[in-house]
Amino acid sequence: MPSLYGSQGGKEACLEVSIIFKIAAVGILVSVLSQILKHSGREEQAFLVSLAGLLIVLFWIVPYIYELFENIQQLFTL
Repeated sequence: MPSLYGSQGGKEACLEVSIIFKIAAVGILVSVLSQILKHSGREEQAFLVSLAGLLIVLFWIVPYIYELFENIQQLFTL
């Protein structure tokens, strides 16, 4: 019976949990910086910080989405 975590056992699961913590850390950091910048009257910089945080998280997530679509394609080609 195939493993849910691939051939490396729980190692991939640990990596997936760490990406969740990374995303949470970026979210907290971006929200704090955004609030500080908004209260000091720098709404444009606050928007750019939020956009940069979103782009960083998207670059981390895109490989997982690609892998998901590959797995779905392999599932339906069987």
